[in-house]
Order: sequence, then C-alpha cells, then structure tokens
Amino acid sequence: MQALLTHELRANPQYELVPFNRLAEDERRALASLAAEPGFYGVLRPRSGTGLGLKSVDCDTALLYLTLGQPGTLPTYVQATLGEGTARAVAQLIADSILEIERGGAFVSGAVAFDWPRDAGTEQGGGRLAELSRAALRYAQNLAIDDPLQLSFRLYGYNRRPLTPAWRRMLPAASAVQRYLGIAAAGANRELLARNWVAGGPADGWMSWRSARPRPVSPRSGATYKLYISPVTEQLGESFGLILAALTAVGTPAFKVGADAGGLLRPDKIVAYFSSFEQLAKAAGGLAERLRGVAAQGVPFTSEIAGDGLLSWGIDPPANESRLPWNSKESWRLWLTHCLARALLDARASVAAADGGEAAVEPWRFAVERLRLDGVDTDTWTPRGGLWREI
Repeated sequence: MQALLTHELRANPQYELVPFNRLAEDERRALASLAAEPGFYGVLRPRSGTGLGLKSVDCDTALLYLTLGQPGTLPTYVQATLGEGTARAVAQLIADSILEIERGGAFVSGAVAFDWPRDAGTEQGGGRLAELSRAALRYAQNLAIDDPLQLSFRLYGYNRRPLTPAWRRMLPAASAVQRYLGIAAAGANRELLARNWVAGGPADGWMSWRSARPRPVSPRSGATYKLYISPVTEQLGESFGLILAALTAVGTPAFKVGADAGGLLRPDKIVAYFSSFEQLAKAAGGLAERLRGVAAQGVPFTSEIAGDGLLSWGIDPPANESRLPWNSKESWRLWLTHCLARALLDARASVAAADGGEAAVEPWRFAVERLRLDGVDTDTWTPRGGLWREI
C-alpha cells in the first residue's frame, strides 16, 4: 500500500462536498448526532446516476478532498499528520471512491483501483461459519437491490429457516413457544428458570432474562461479548434445558431467546451476554460438553467456537462507536452487514464508472477486503486490536 503515496490522486468528481449547515433541514435532522461530534464537516453527496452512496466526512477528509480537486500526489501534511497509518487511510478513501488514483492514464476508484488478491477471503478454510458467510456474500452480490439497508438486512438474515405452515401450526403463539421450550407452567425447565433468572421487559420478537444472582464485575468498556447458541429448531425443545443449565452454572449475566416461531427459526435464536471473553469462553466450554451431538444451524458473520457452528461469538461496539446516527448502539453483526452491503454496492458503482471494465475481484471479495482495511479479521469476523478505542 505504500506505493499509493507516490501515485497521482484526485477528488472523485462524482461527489459534491456539502457543509452540514447547507444541507436540507431533513438531512440535518438525520445527521444531528454526527454533527455533535468534534471535527464533523458535512457530507459527500453523489451526483445523479452514479450509484454511489452518501458519505459523512470530517474536516480533515474535507480539506484533503478540496486540496485534490486538482490532481496531484498526496500532500505532505497528510503523511506528517497520520504517520504510519497514512497508506491505510488513503487506501480506505480510494476503496470508498472518495479519492481516485491514476492507473494506466485514467483515474479509478473502488473495486477497480487495486490489484486485490483473487483469493481474498479464501474459498476454503475457516470452518462452517466462514463458508456460510462467504455464501451469504455471494448470494447478496447477485440481488437486484440498490438500497444498502435492504441489502444489509438480506445479509443479516441469511441462513434463517423458512416459516413453513408446519411451524406455524406447531408454534402459533408465544404460549406455544414457551411450552416447546419447557418453560411454561409445569414445564420441565420452569423451576430452573424461575429459581435463577428474572424476566426482562417486553422486547420486539424476544424473551429475555437476567441473572437473579448477578456476580460483581470489574470495571470495563461499554463493549458487550455475545455468545450465539444455534441448534437447529427441531432439536431446540429437547436441548433448551441443557442450554439453560449451562448458562446458569457459569453465572451468565443475561440471555434472550426468540419469542415466536420466526424467532426460533433465525440462526441467532439464542444470545447470551457477557462482560468479558473469559466468561464467555467458560460458558461455551460447558455448553459444548452438554450439547454434544446436537445439530447446528449456524450464525453467519460470527466467530466459530465449537460444534460446526453450534456455538459462536461476537462483540458489540461501545455506544460511542456506533456508525449509524439513527441507532445509538448497533450490534456487531448488523455493523458488519451494513459495511458489507455498502461495499458490495460501491463495487458495482465503481465497475460501472470504469466504462464497463471488469473489477479485479468479484464484488463479494472486494467487500471482504474493504472490511480488512477497517481492521476486521474477515477469516473469523472479529475486530482486530485498535478497531474500537475502548477494547
């Protein structure tokens, strides 16, 4: 990436740089939380027909964009400011089509700007969940969807089991779900649940509980470690008691379960919450032993622990690291799918802007490489050190 520092660069002319105070009132309302952050400048608004997405920018990015309105090499002040992180920061701006780089007499950006390795996000290895994640990306890149949020939700819901008439008949209401899990009155798991857990308040699509005997925890960041427990729905009724016993035994602070048939058919049907990875790993060890032989459904874009995808984990960003102004604290998986969806669409737009030229890699591979630039280990779908300030 160091070679980027000697190439001719320019600001992408397909964008218009707009200061926050010159945005329309509805746009200012949508970006109000970003505007409160130090150094926020405004947005790069794509010109009509480009296929690019709206991007928020800080003052440093705005200054660089204005400086490179005339093509030239990277200004020396940028490297003096960013030091060793300069090449990576420039690569991110080129990958996001904010800047363009001169290649073969033309300025290009996005998926056509780099010699991305053709084996990015290797076709094999990484376990079943890694392959499920790659399959989700290949599926999404072929969808005729231009809205990043819709595309993100398709990625997020990948590997959800269909809500068939049979499941509707078996689990027609919340009471039927509780009977299926053995937690209704006189159910096999009712006493264990009532003795050790306190039900949470109403939540859309979820039943939740917190420990009745919370253990003291040391001061920590706002990050939340999440253990995904993903048995196939057909075996959830018989295995839920084992899951509940294992979570109780290690003093799990809280967990949630899908509240209806649709919730039990999603891959992330059970999520347990922990304040440290050590506590999560202890719970996973107990669950792996108890659930031996239970078939896995598997949660894409999580890091596999055991059971061919039966157990996996992720870590939610601290509240102040949310990337979406309309969501004060998004989940790790949702953050990933938002980034991946935008990268898939950016790859499509950059290929179109190159007059029909072919990208060095497929859009899904570009999306994988784009997240690597952001500090995500895309073999395990976990954050590398430094991605968030507080981890």
